[in-house]
Amino acid sequence: MSKELIRLSNCTMAFDSDVVLDNINLYINDQEFLTLLGPSGCGKTTTLRIIGGFQTPTQGDVFFDGVRINDVPPHKRAINTVFQRYALFPHLNVFENIAFGLRIPKVDPETKRKVKLPEQEIHDRVMEMLHVVNLNGFEKRSVSSLSGGQQQRVAIARALVNRPKVLLLDEPLGALDLRLRKDMQNELKRIQQAMGITFIYVTHDQEEALSMSDTVVVMDAGKIQQIGTPEDIYNEPKNAFVADFIGESNIIDGIMRADGVVEIFNRRFQCLDKGFEKDEPVDVVIRPEDVDIVDEAAGQLKGTVTNVTFKGMHYDIIVDFYGFKWLIQTTDFCPEGSHIGIKIDPDGFHVMKKSHYSGMFGDYSSYSEEYDEIGDATYDPEQEEDPREEADEEE
Repeated sequence: MSKELIRLSNCTMAFDSDVVLDNINLYINDQEFLTLLGPSGCGKTTTLRIIGGFQTPTQGDVFFDGVRINDVPPHKRAINTVFQRYALFPHLNVFENIAFGLRIPKVDPETKRKVKLPEQEIHDRVMEMLHVVNLNGFEKRSVSSLSGGQQQRVAIARALVNRPKVLLLDEPLGALDLRLRKDMQNELKRIQQAMGITFIYVTHDQEEALSMSDTVVVMDAGKIQQIGTPEDIYNEPKNAFVADFIGESNIIDGIMRADGVVEIFNRRFQCLDKGFEKDEPVDVVIRPEDVDIVDEAAGQLKGTVTNVTFKGMHYDIIVDFYGFKWLIQTTDFCPEGSHIGIKIDPDGFHVMKKSHYSGMFGDYSSYSEEYDEIGDATYDPEQEEDPREEADEEE
């Protein structure tokens, strides 16, 4: 069982009347790779700065290994930080950049005297870090001659050489191009596992968070919206914000008619969700990859393709279902203007309780027409009629 290393207890951060963090509660385990994920202004960097000691919460407590550290300055915490701007010293070579922190005298806890590390130990520890970050043979290079990815590795090595228990990373890949970012995602996870220390990572990039993390903390408006594994966050989002922010989502107003039966567009579908009140209004998430395109006559729902974008491995197509635009990802080409049917398996539906985010996301058009046809369809999984036709018949 993992040991708890850091805990934020009822932490609030306010600047005058502006509340940046609103009563955050979070614990982080030893040797965990945890990512704080959210849009700009959500409070993730403030949370990181509180952990690092660069800011003190207006209210609440920060604990490290069970000890309250609110008043402990950054340099006395067993925590180092890597920022998006690496802040390397241009006049020093790679070796001296990494060795910089080791050359600063430390106070011996017993004698209370400042002590310098032996030169051999400095050399050995720097060379060890060069090996960890795959920069063997780069020790005499000028940092200005390095690529962005290599400079970032030097910054990580410099942060790790002091052997902290925790490494904070504030959007460190933001300045890199897409391919290098992907390479460094794998590299960071490898380094974290090789060093066996806790990484706390800040990003607004969902793919980064999902690909690297043991735990993802999704934040918005100074509050934690959901904490879980990448799989949990993606497959079981707690509200419409999480569903929309993590990956692509179609989010539709629905009604939970009974356990395992959800209604959208006046049509009832089998799902796997239970525990809702009978006829409770809900938000229904359908991921674009969970929709199967079939002949119009065989579809549970029928729509018109309004846009097609080739993505290499698949097509992103926008389909108009009764005025509401869905995104569907498919390997089948469907030309713009074509009429299609879709089928969705029961495990393709994810039902969420309504929240203040309800109605804010889901429609992939610049406008959204409310689906207001009236018709209480009798539940029949094989039913294939278009709800618009049912409405016409009732008129």
